[in-house]
Amino acid sequence: MLPSTGDLDPSGTLAALEDVLRRRRQAEVDDLELVLHWCVLHSNRPDDDTPGGERLDDLGGDGTPGVKELALCELAIARGGHTLAARAVVADALDLRHRLPHTWSRVRELHGEVWVARKVATLSRKLSYEQVAIVDHAVAEAIGGQAPSRVIALCEAKVIEADQAAHAARIKEELQRRYVGLSRIDREGLRHVIARVTAGDAADIDVLLDRVADALGKRPEHEGASRDELRADAFGWLARPDDLLALLAGVPEPRRFRHRAVVYVHLHEAALDAGAGVARVEGLGPHTLEQLGRLLGHRHVDVKPVIDLAERVSVDAYEFPEWIKERIHLMHPGDAFPHASRLSRRVDIDHPKPYDPDGPPDQTNSHDGQPLARTGHRAKTHLGYRCTRLPSGETLWRTPHGRHRIVDHLGTRVIDDLEAACWQSDDPSRRSLARSWHLLKTERSLSC
Repeated sequence: MLPSTGDLDPSGTLAALEDVLRRRRQAEVDDLELVLHWCVLHSNRPDDDTPGGERLDDLGGDGTPGVKELALCELAIARGGHTLAARAVVADALDLRHRLPHTWSRVRELHGEVWVARKVATLSRKLSYEQVAIVDHAVAEAIGGQAPSRVIALCEAKVIEADQAAHAARIKEELQRRYVGLSRIDREGLRHVIARVTAGDAADIDVLLDRVADALGKRPEHEGASRDELRADAFGWLARPDDLLALLAGVPEPRRFRHRAVVYVHLHEAALDAGAGVARVEGLGPHTLEQLGRLLGHRHVDVKPVIDLAERVSVDAYEFPEWIKERIHLMHPGDAFPHASRLSRRVDIDHPKPYDPDGPPDQTNSHDGQPLARTGHRAKTHLGYRCTRLPSGETLWRTPHGRHRIVDHLGTRVIDDLEAACWQSDDPSRRSLARSWHLLKTERSLSC
């Protein structure tokens, strides 16, 4: 039971919230443990094979035991839900115990959310018992420190990597399901145009609509029209190519209609050597090399040279120039605020240590700047958050009410006051000991 909230100061409130988080996670783990025990009690093959009677059903993925189908009805009643919901939770629980043991261990130790682990189980269910190990190890390493959206994106990439042949088959099947359709005419005489096309074609159409809308917006008959109205009118002009070319007159050659775009592809060199692998395309998620080729299609591609991220570059000014922002984003693609999930270039670049106009040169550099979403950046600036970039590369955060977090390449980890003091000690041996203890705890939790 919670103490009276009227007796809680800000620090006590935060401590109570952390305690509630642990107890909630424990309750959700206990729920899955009881579901698994129910499965054990009802995993023997029925003696009676009467048609319509009890039978053993395989609900989980490859490598999981069967469960008596009709026994799920009573399980659903006890959990206050539908039988289909019981089937889903049984399948996820069986997959976690038998196919994703490292992820399950992390969740049982309350390092991650049950719903995230269940989502991973669902996404990876079609993989074989051997293939799913790739997903298990990667997710177990991330689920304790990365935001849920990042863990799920990682899972999706690893599922592709684990069985690229199946992924290619799914892509081929989905390409055959592309369509453009029309809804019924509504009472106002309007219809919806519904299309399922490739991402590259959709991007081209979107840019072309903007260009036609810009041209229409200059005409007096469209004065006062909203952007959505202009784009809707522009869509109608696509059906009249001769009129469309006249509207866009003054462009000397059709190639000028092609929009220029920058596509950032993050790819490990091993994927190039092997000729197969999974790349991360910014804004679009994981892509195989075959998908990447389809995305680029017959467009004119300019390959930019690789940036040496080990090189430390700086300027003697407060603002981060675009060429330094580029390096920071490539090194740190995610929001560096504790527990943040955003992966985007639309972020602020922050000085972890406040910029001093009278301070030393090179304060604005590629290795100290960190990406922060606007809300986190404002909180850090105005609410007393402390942020310390450590010599070993990690960032130590302290909230206004004394909560400490370490943010590194594995995500966000909780540390106590004593550990935080050691991390910031003037004694190098204490700092080294703190880091070793942190790595030991992380590796130990990942290996469980």
